[in-house]
Amino acid sequence: MNYERIARAITYLKAHFKEQPDLDVVAAQVNLSPYHFHRMFTEWAGVTPKKFLQYISLEYAKQMLRGNQVTLFDVAFKTGLSGTGRLHDLFVTIEGMTPGEFKNGGEGLVINYEYYGSPFGEVIVASTVKGICYIAFTDDRDTALGQLYWHFPRAHLVQVMDALQLQAMQAFSSDKQTTEPIRLHLKGTDFQLKVWDALLKIPEGELSTYKHIATEINRPAASRALGTAIGSNPVAYLIPCHRVIQSTGLIGGYMWGAERKTAMIGWEAARKERGTHE
Repeated sequence: MNYERIARAITYLKAHFKEQPDLDVVAAQVNLSPYHFHRMFTEWAGVTPKKFLQYISLEYAKQMLRGNQVTLFDVAFKTGLSGTGRLHDLFVTIEGMTPGEFKNGGEGLVINYEYYGSPFGEVIVASTVKGICYIAFTDDRDTALGQLYWHFPRAHLVQVMDALQLQAMQAFSSDKQTTEPIRLHLKGTDFQLKVWDALLKIPEGELSTYKHIATEINRPAASRALGTAIGSNPVAYLIPCHRVIQSTGLIGGYMWGAERKTAMIGWEAARKERGTHE
C-alpha cells in the first residue's frame, strides 16, 4: 500500500529533518527510485516531498505557537494557510447516545460497519440509523472488529455499506465536498462529549494545544482527564484529535500512531494551501 511507504518516509524525515535529506536519500529508505517516489508522494499529498517536509517539521508546529498575542488563526493566515478547510466546512454534529444505550453497551442498537481505504490506511467505519458511531484506522481487520465489539458489546453488528458511511468518507477526498451535515451518534460521558465538540472547532490546517482545549471547555485544571478524553476519541479524523499538540510544539502521541498523526497534519496543511489558490 502506498501509505505504508509514505509512512516509512515520514518516519525517516521526522528523525532526520534537521539534515534536510534530499529526494535521493529519502527514496532509498523506501526502496524506490527518486522518480517513482516523487511521483507517488506527490499523488498522495498533492505537493512534492520537499514541500511536505516543510509542513511536518517540528519547527512548523513551534512557529504556530510562538507569541502569546498572536492567535493560531493569525499565524495560519500569515503562513499562507488561510484557505477554507474542507472538513471544517462539513458541519459535523454530535448526538450523544441515551443513558440506556450508554450503560447497556449498545443493547438494542443495530450497527452497520464496513472497511474503506483512506490516504492514511484502511479504516473501519460504523454507523447507526442516527449517525456515525465509530471510525478507526486498522492494520488488521479481525482486531478492528474486536475493538468495535468492545465498544458495543451488546449491539447487533452487520457488515454492510450505507449512505452515512459513504458521506463520512468524503472527508478524506481532495475533490468532493458534502453540503449535508455529517451526524455522529456517540457513546461518551458529558465531559467526553464536551471535549470532542471542542475538537471539532479546530479548523483544518490549524493546530491547537491541550492547554487551549482545557481553557476552551472551562476546565483548565483537568489536564489528565482531558488527555484521557482526547485519547478515547471513537471517531478517527472526523473528530480531529490529531490537530492537538503539546504546548512545546512537539507533535505528541496518537492512538493510531505518531507517524499517521504527522502525516495528517502535513496532508491537511498542503490541502488547505491548495484551497487558497483554487
